[in-house]
Amino acid sequence: MYAKCGSLEDARKVFDTVCERNILVWNAMIKEYAQKGPCEEALGLYYRMQKEDIQPDNFTFPYVLKACGNLLALQEGKWIHHHIVRNGHERNVYVGNALIDMYAKCGSLEDARDMFDKLSEPDVVSWTVMIVGYAQNGHVNEALELFRRMQTTLVQPNPVTILSVVSVCRHLRDLHVGKSIHNFTIRRGFDTELSVRNCLIDMYLKCGRIDLARGMFDRMSGRNVVSWSTMIAGYTQNGHALEALEFFRQMQEANVKPNSVTITNVLPACAQLGDVERVKWIHDFAVSNGFESDISVRNSLIAMYAKCGNVENARQVFDKMPKRDVVSWSAMIAGYSQNDNGHEALVLFNQMQQAGVKPNSVTLLSVLSACAKLGALQQGKWVHDYVADNGMHFYISLQNSLLDMYAKCGEMEIARKVFEQISTRDVVSWNAMISGYSQNGYANETLTLFHQMQLARMLPDSVTMVSLLLACAHLGTLQQGKLIHDYVIKSELESDVFVGTALIDMYNKCGSVHIGRQFFDKMSERDLVSWNAMIAGYGMHGHGQDAVELFNQMQQTGVKPDHIIFVCILSACSHAGLVDEGWRLFDCMSRDYSITPRVGHYACLVDLLGRAGRLQQAHDFIKRMPLQPDSRVWGALLGACRIHNNIELGECVAKQLFDLNTKDAGHYILLSNIYAAAGKWHDAAKVVSMMKDKGLKKTPGYSVIEVERTVHTFLSGDRSHPQSQKIYAMLETLSAQMETAGYVPNVNDVLHDVEEKVKEHILYGHSERLAIAFGLINTSPGTTIQITKNLRVCGDCHSATKFISKIVRRKIIVRDAYRFHHFKDGFCSCGDYW
Repeated sequence: MYAKCGSLEDARKVFDTVCERNILVWNAMIKEYAQKGPCEEALGLYYRMQKEDIQPDNFTFPYVLKACGNLLALQEGKWIHHHIVRNGHERNVYVGNALIDMYAKCGSLEDARDMFDKLSEPDVVSWTVMIVGYAQNGHVNEALELFRRMQTTLVQPNPVTILSVVSVCRHLRDLHVGKSIHNFTIRRGFDTELSVRNCLIDMYLKCGRIDLARGMFDRMSGRNVVSWSTMIAGYTQNGHALEALEFFRQMQEANVKPNSVTITNVLPACAQLGDVERVKWIHDFAVSNGFESDISVRNSLIAMYAKCGNVENARQVFDKMPKRDVVSWSAMIAGYSQNDNGHEALVLFNQMQQAGVKPNSVTLLSVLSACAKLGALQQGKWVHDYVADNGMHFYISLQNSLLDMYAKCGEMEIARKVFEQISTRDVVSWNAMISGYSQNGYANETLTLFHQMQLARMLPDSVTMVSLLLACAHLGTLQQGKLIHDYVIKSELESDVFVGTALIDMYNKCGSVHIGRQFFDKMSERDLVSWNAMIAGYGMHGHGQDAVELFNQMQQTGVKPDHIIFVCILSACSHAGLVDEGWRLFDCMSRDYSITPRVGHYACLVDLLGRAGRLQQAHDFIKRMPLQPDSRVWGALLGACRIHNNIELGECVAKQLFDLNTKDAGHYILLSNIYAAAGKWHDAAKVVSMMKDKGLKKTPGYSVIEVERTVHTFLSGDRSHPQSQKIYAMLETLSAQMETAGYVPNVNDVLHDVEEKVKEHILYGHSERLAIAFGLINTSPGTTIQITKNLRVCGDCHSATKFISKIVRRKIIVRDAYRFHHFKDGFCSCGDYW
């Protein structure tokens, strides 16, 4: 009586006072604990019952097995199964059903199926429990097959069987099978069951057929709160947020009182619209209708405020919660991580641990995302250890996030180890590894891994394509890029705006800005990043006027520029020497678009003035900056001092950079080069010594060329290539022809204190010349030679390439660290302004 009235504590007191307890008394108490918890008490009573020599019966075992299933206590369940066999109860259908259910809940489907097959006459519960077990463990095909087999027997399904099978169709999103199950329910009369109708509606919504779901809903005579809540969730999940909110309004007009599930279903619709005011309105509704105390509603409010970018309101809801579960902490941590506040996410994660709340896989995914964004390698490694220590490594989502975190922290060797340890890789696993290689500059490894992905018969998606195109853009490998483009077309991904933008970027960075523009013009949908990619492309090719015209066209279409696009257009002006245009654009940022210039914009303007030779004006501009100039600003001016050989200002600027404790070896190299160009070898050596004392190393220069879809890399003075002898013979021939044509080596570009002849020999072996010679040897006459260099091309190589282009009558395209140079007939597209 006490137990049925909900007072387990009083029931237990009565139980403990009974002197002679029979099997009925034991079963009653074990049943209540198994159904209401704590389930550990049910198991404790079972063991105590045995000690008192009370023999369990066919009712005891199902209750105890239910407790094991709820606790996911597989080993305990197997031990009790042993008791059942010993006591001769295994063939009892009720006990057998309980064993099937226990094994299925514990994920041991082989044991569950073995038990099912042992039953001589399985009843409807047996079939249903086994079908549900398959469905809940993700074995949806097996669940459907078992349901088909059930129809060949005399056992008739019940509403629970039908619900489980419809749920399988919902999970599979298989409309054809779902419709056949719907027809089955009509033939067998199950369609009158409200729970079955609600489940069918949900199935149609999961299959994307809102029309069929709405038709069923409209024909229902006895809709309940579940019916309305299901429709609201379905509209939201199918991207119809406004319809979901309208349905919520109609629900209230129909005098159907929402429950907490309705509230958690309607909140995502507000977040989908990015409308924080609607979230606030639902929040007020929840408070006034007594739902705010429901922890699931509060958790949903936290998540939806965060998705709308209002982390402050999310935190207020979180802080006011009297009791928080793991979902509460996870939602708040995710909110911080999603809104680029990784530091707060990690602080809250530490507080969560101090509060004794054990994180789940969802929590760790958000923490790893924060680590990846912050580059917090040590915290990420701690999460990795936690995953391994707590047996969570089988979650593929966690393995993929670990891989992504290591890649974003630049630890590609560890990332690859994680990748290799994933037993069943999905497309996300491959994408994370490919993207990691691509973003860390391992372009060759990116393309190699893609070929392995194809061999593994894994179908790439748009994310894969973007990463591959980024790799081709990094290497400047046009032939590889065109192959990827062909694959994009075959995969029908060309209309994807992200893939389209990556294609524009690839063509621009592979020297084919005209193809980039052709593709840009035929895009049906462009976002701000697409415009940005094309403007940046024009900038790196020195087509400043085209970049400005495209920027003006963008404004006319109503697309509002952001701070990033202003960096690109200012950079384009800098490369083309459009000083007045650059000033105008810089001024219009704040005047016309209320964009406050950032340090990056000031650096662009300093670069613009410096390249144009207005060094003092650039220096004065820096002094008037309302922001503290950083290494980008001073670095731009130092680069200009190197171009124009201004030692005095260069020394002043370098001091500012060194005071900032810059870790960029390039700044030391620039000052050293300024000294070396002026013949101040002692001062140049001192700067190099300073650089080495700080543990900084000069980035070695290299050049890359793609021939027959194979990438070849050359270092300065490189003789390791199999065709090295032919390459140097070609250079010797070219040098003689160049000298006849009037070429005079500019030994000032050799920044070493050595003899003139030695300097000429050093120039002779620069990496870009080796790559050009290789290209001439291995391509047919008239073929364009295209190379990519990781550093700024030196003045002498620039002059030499002009001569070579005229002698061999070929177009030569060189992409250096700053821009493109298109050489033809002895001229360069940059007009010697770079």
